[in-house]
Amino acid sequence: MNQHSFPPMNALSSSPSIKFPPYKTNHLLLLPHSRSTLQSIALSRKLKLRIICSASEHSQHAEPAKYQHSKKTKSVSDGEKGVDPVGFLTKLGISHKQLAHFLRERYKSLKDLKDEIYDRHANLQDLSSGFMFLGMHRHVEHRVDFMEWAPGARYCAVIGDFNGWSPREHVAREGHLGHDDYGYWFIILEDKLKEGEKPEELYFQQYNYVDDYDKGDSGISIDEIFKRANDEYWEPGEDRFIKNRFEVPAKLYEELFGPNGPQTLEELEEIPDAETRYKAWKEQHKDDPSSVSYDVIDNGKEYDIFNVVIDPVTREKFKAKKPPIPYWLETRKGRKAWLKKYNPTIPHGSKYRVYFNTPDGPLERIPAWATYVQPDAEGKQGFAIHWEPPPEYAYKWKNTSPNVPKALKIYECHVGISGSEPKVSSFNYFREKVLPHVKEAGYNAIQLFGVVEHKDYFTLGYRVTNFFAVSSRYGTPEDFKRLVDEAHGLGLLVLLDIVHSYAAADEMVGLSSFDGSNDCYFHTGKRGHHKYWGTRMFKYGDQDVLHFLLSNLNWWVVEYRIDGFRFHSLSSMIYTHNGFASFTGDMEEFCNQYVDKDALLYLMLANEILHGLHPNIITIAEDATYYPGLCEPTSQGGLGFDYYVNLSASEMWSSFLQNVPDHEWSMNKIVSSLIDNRHYVNKMLLYAENHSQSISGGRSYAEILFGDTKEHGAGSKETLLRGCSLHKMIRFITFTMGGRAYLNFMGNEFGHPKRVEFPMPSNNLSFSLANRQWDLLEEKMHRDLFVFDKDLMGLGENEKLRTRSLPNVHHVNEATKVISYIRGPFLFICNFHPTDSYESYSVGVEEAGEYRIILNTDETKYGGQGIIKHDHYLQRTISRRIDGLRNCLEVPLPCRTAQVYKLSRILRI
Repeated sequence: MNQHSFPPMNALSSSPSIKFPPYKTNHLLLLPHSRSTLQSIALSRKLKLRIICSASEHSQHAEPAKYQHSKKTKSVSDGEKGVDPVGFLTKLGISHKQLAHFLRERYKSLKDLKDEIYDRHANLQDLSSGFMFLGMHRHVEHRVDFMEWAPGARYCAVIGDFNGWSPREHVAREGHLGHDDYGYWFIILEDKLKEGEKPEELYFQQYNYVDDYDKGDSGISIDEIFKRANDEYWEPGEDRFIKNRFEVPAKLYEELFGPNGPQTLEELEEIPDAETRYKAWKEQHKDDPSSVSYDVIDNGKEYDIFNVVIDPVTREKFKAKKPPIPYWLETRKGRKAWLKKYNPTIPHGSKYRVYFNTPDGPLERIPAWATYVQPDAEGKQGFAIHWEPPPEYAYKWKNTSPNVPKALKIYECHVGISGSEPKVSSFNYFREKVLPHVKEAGYNAIQLFGVVEHKDYFTLGYRVTNFFAVSSRYGTPEDFKRLVDEAHGLGLLVLLDIVHSYAAADEMVGLSSFDGSNDCYFHTGKRGHHKYWGTRMFKYGDQDVLHFLLSNLNWWVVEYRIDGFRFHSLSSMIYTHNGFASFTGDMEEFCNQYVDKDALLYLMLANEILHGLHPNIITIAEDATYYPGLCEPTSQGGLGFDYYVNLSASEMWSSFLQNVPDHEWSMNKIVSSLIDNRHYVNKMLLYAENHSQSISGGRSYAEILFGDTKEHGAGSKETLLRGCSLHKMIRFITFTMGGRAYLNFMGNEFGHPKRVEFPMPSNNLSFSLANRQWDLLEEKMHRDLFVFDKDLMGLGENEKLRTRSLPNVHHVNEATKVISYIRGPFLFICNFHPTDSYESYSVGVEEAGEYRIILNTDETKYGGQGIIKHDHYLQRTISRRIDGLRNCLEVPLPCRTAQVYKLSRILRI
């Protein structure tokens, strides 16, 4: 058997840009830009080239079969079963013709956009998998492939320390098959043959670099593999026409047109019918060692004379026969053979940039798809780092993602300020010190912000420069993988703050004027700049920008196993005024000329793709305007998010603490802010304070209440008691009244006393406030607050508190400053009065019985006074109608305290 007896592995990957995707087997992907000049396989407009993924690749996230696109079902009418573009308006009883018309037009635009996408991509998975091709990728044929999108450039090269930063070594030029019609540039970086080594024997020779890297170094030659394939795979006679594929046509040609063949039509004898010829052939070859037999089906009709089919036994035998892929893969050599024969052109850790020649002159940029970047190297221009660690150093995953809990308790973190020392902390420090604390505190998820690479540290990571890279100031990609993996091992989900609403305006490191043009990734003119922040605004209507952003979302899930995203500042992208306008609540404001329909379509696509590819993914929307339908399915006219952030609650608490005397706090405002929309309470992410309250000139609640506890005389005993009481009560009512998602910022659970201030020129680049004082947990007051928060989280977990029915707020009294509400068998009572305590306060309950306190903010272990003694923890109802309920409890209620009562025994009257 020669080397062509079975197809070489690169028969499907002859395009330099193709790389097997990291998904499970049996997924069909269309090559991106299938009509590109980069592809060595010509495809017609309707032809779909499908690649079956390599079984050697792996991923925890597989695409459901129903997610594969079919041309037959591509067009969906408004009347399709289960689809109603105004469905959520109908459900909520909202009648607004202009908004309804807008939603219908938006849904039609979504269908049209998908049709355009399917002209270039096989399905939505393909659209969101650009990271498999773009950027720097190791190819199995001893080379590295580089691909970049820069439609405004006319010359492209990869420069770095590996080639002396020369723009002439590794290039792709316009007009020399360097880029396709869409502006995607392609460069091959061939590995260098070592001195004394011979070129490859096979033109398609491939190597195992990472997966099965130890295989292929057995010393078995290619000829031996081919011979074994002949002996083991092919049965006698099966490979005859594979070896001699021109035998039959050659003999036929010789018979008809050879020197001994007929010279005239008269000499051409009558050709026997097919059955006669077949029987003669069968008789002639009856002794041949062939396992294949054929029979003729002839029902006496003229058109049946050529209906020759294989017999059923042979047919089933061929159907059961698997392709010779094991022999195919065995031709790959191992990593040792590669290292022995080649020097990698771009070694692991090499510094590089992409060089463009544009109409305005040459440019050097950090590649948009780079996965590891040094954005600011000691004041010099940043660079990308080629990250291709040897397999023995590459991180190997140990844990799977935890199951998504019914109620989220999120611990919001920033890796850089997670340490106690005045410096930037690392992924490793966070993993070793903070993750165990989060687990002990009772939270089930962490939410990281500032992880995606950004040049300016003081921006908290919200001015992203490199969307596919983890921030190098915290560590390497392997360090971050280890962090995520160990969080999963502790049962913690890992959520990521993602900023797709704008990007940094930096040109040297970021995407601004990436290819020399002003409209590559962003809008031109004023539309391309944020109204107040100076950041760049994405051009969501461009399919290649969608390709970039959607692939970015998928990248973090596939590469780092992120469990969900919080989409930052949606109002910046949804409106052309970036959300800086007065909103009256009129529905017209959500569908007028200032609404960016393209941005809404992107968000709908993002949710459809994320939930389609990764069914357990969590998406959270942060939108100060509460755009209608945020958490409704896209099929019902919504945007498809799982949760939305309630921003009004934290604003209310901050306003109360800084501007309103305690005795003037409004109980009704507290309730309305915490339950702002009963239709979506279970879709609401609620928090008392997040990082925003203590950053950018703000102060944490603890700093407002206590001052700096490190300073002597920071406050009197009464001040500290008030501070502790309100700190606990604010968290108590926020947590117990809210829906199924709660968030707390790192350190606030124990009353971190100082604000966060990142180093910047205005503070002489000081790190004094860019850390967390974990040593405060050794002090009684902060330890008491931590124990309370831990027990509060445990109450939610042990009693399944926040997955029960919505709170029934039945008692709100502005005079006594008391709020009471019921959730299932639990009664919650909060007394916000600064001075008035009540020995026997009456609140209504529905069920008659005995109620026992299971959590009391005034307990001494929480830093309280312990006014309610344990022998008063059990209370029995009185048969008296109050608060519209059939029974009554008379309970002791000290000022600035809150209690949870649980129905422990029902009394039947």
